[in-house]
Amino acid sequence: MNTISINDLRLSPKIVLGRSDHGQLTQLALAGTSQAPDASDYLLQELDRAKVVADPSVPPDVVRMGSLVKFRTGRDERHVTVCYPAEADIAERRISVLTPVGTALIGMRPGQSISFRTRDGRPQILTVLDVWPPESDGNDDDHGPAAA
Repeated sequence: MNTISINDLRLSPKIVLGRSDHGQLTQLALAGTSQAPDASDYLLQELDRAKVVADPSVPPDVVRMGSLVKFRTGRDERHVTVCYPAEADIAERRISVLTPVGTALIGMRPGQSISFRTRDGRPQILTVLDVWPPESDGNDDDHGPAAA
């Protein structure tokens, strides 16, 4: 069983976001402050600490909207696509950026770990294992684990 120390609760690696994702996510978080204040506050905290760069300068291995991500929490490994709330579908492994996991993933890179709290308040540590850019990037080289 994994134990989480007080130091683990402070894992907040440097994150990078493109200017357009940052702007759209800021609007989303501000619009949701009355309906989902905890989710909006967490997203706003992450956006505040992000390094914002021009969209073409975002490295391809950074989690952004539409990225397919392989990550681990505890002993569980999962593949998900980070999306906007209207596109979320757990059966299709599409998680909203307004979920704790979705917010924790945004801006991260492989090898980085972050601590966060689940909706029921449990502390978790999430580690990004791999990232595939959104399909709209036009990168046909690798479409993640489903391409195999």
